[in-house]
Amino acid sequence: MKLSVVVPVFNESQTIAEIIRRVQAVDVGMGKEIIVVDDGSTDGTREILQALAFPDLKIILHERNLGKGAALRSGFSEAGGDIVLVQDADLEYDPREYPQLLEPILDGRADVVYGSRFLGGPHRVLYFWHYVGNTFLTTFSNILSNLNLTDMETCYKVFRREVLGKIELKSLRFGFEPEITMKLARLKCRVYEVPISYSGRDYAEGKKIGWKDGLAALFHLIRFRFFD
Repeated sequence: MKLSVVVPVFNESQTIAEIIRRVQAVDVGMGKEIIVVDDGSTDGTREILQALAFPDLKIILHERNLGKGAALRSGFSEAGGDIVLVQDADLEYDPREYPQLLEPILDGRADVVYGSRFLGGPHRVLYFWHYVGNTFLTTFSNILSNLNLTDMETCYKVFRREVLGKIELKSLRFGFEPEITMKLARLKCRVYEVPISYSGRDYAEGKKIGWKDGLAALFHLIRFRFFD
């Protein structure tokens, strides 16, 4: 068994080396590769990446910024593992929680696992309206998909490789989250959620997602439920 960790990154020079170190350090009880997709960074991120010498580290460079969805497509296409896990390049999500994310797949219960920030794990207290927006999007997603997720927009999504092979992804930016959720529901995959911690950052610390991305997520939910 082998785990592929796909890390999309755009302008994260302050955190990229540390998150790769943390991913490298975690013991998952199987082989592991890290695939980092630099999505046109201009702040020195790619120079930091090119100077790293971690084993089993693949680096993919986009010449211009295409969006998280496009970066993940590039990473998935290079993933050689039996299981594929999405890891953001900031420090909001903790790689030490990989074992609990992998467990439902490894014991045969799940095809896909979502790490939920709202199932009781410790989290930094931040923006109320982000929580409201996330709850609304997850609820609307559940209505369309007939799933009962608590955190559709979470970064931590883990897939059996065969599942990803059945899905054609089209989103470029943050539309990846609603798109993959609608398509997993259509495939009737066995989806599990596990609680995770969340060390959210504010905009001064580099947070990128905003209200426009929330509106776009609504569009993508409808698009990929009814028109794709």
